[in-house]
Amino acid sequence: MVVRDLRLRWPALRRARMRLRWMLWTPRDAPAWSTRQWVVLIAAVVTAVAVAVGVDGFSADPDVDPRVRAMASQAAASLPSIPVVTSRVDREDYDRSAFGSAWSDAASVPGGGNGCDTRNDVLGRDLHDVRAGPVSSCPRAVLAGDLLSPYTGDFVIFRRDRNASAVQIDHIVPLSYAWDMGAWSWPPATRLDFANDPANLVAVDGHSNQDKSDSEPARWMPPATGFWCQYAIQFVAVTKTYGLAIDEPSRRVLSEALRC
Repeated sequence: MVVRDLRLRWPALRRARMRLRWMLWTPRDAPAWSTRQWVVLIAAVVTAVAVAVGVDGFSADPDVDPRVRAMASQAAASLPSIPVVTSRVDREDYDRSAFGSAWSDAASVPGGGNGCDTRNDVLGRDLHDVRAGPVSSCPRAVLAGDLLSPYTGDFVIFRRDRNASAVQIDHIVPLSYAWDMGAWSWPPATRLDFANDPANLVAVDGHSNQDKSDSEPARWMPPATGFWCQYAIQFVAVTKTYGLAIDEPSRRVLSEALRC
């Protein structure tokens, strides 16, 4: 069930709190994170802070949260350091299996090895009023919940037992785009991490996820223009963290979106 209303912002602060609690939870006896993992965690925190100000809170006006504006400025400053190619060239050898099993819990990223598959981790982070229960891939799987899709502003009711595809998990930097921009040369473990990294994942309405497919920013940006700033922050952070290149048309689109 989807209800169109860009003003539905009431779950945002509580969802942000849930995100931060999930991202910062780490058992005291867990191995220390690498520098790259901490960088990616910081990128994920961007999502929590940005969502807290609402889908329509990213226009270039004095009301923009100063923390979001500061992160956008940092992303804009780092954009020139990302390698640029003239245009995206389809290598034609992309295979989803090159990134490992879908939603694997075996990745070395925040949330990896916690006993739940990545899809349920992200649903638990992004949905509000979650009802959980055990399934084969997760003892605390999300059975039901509500989502304010950041891509459209649609309010989506998720039920695992019917129409579960109404809510889907999107890779902000698409896997096939990453493949074309350099992931083809990565070792399998890095590709597995990339595909399951919470900094590169967001729960959205199914229609916009299908509409985006594997498109880069030059060909697709979220229908909710108020979300462009956060989308660009996340895209740049993940691209830079993993050492990917970016196509010139997309670089221009991201640069413009970061002026929030």
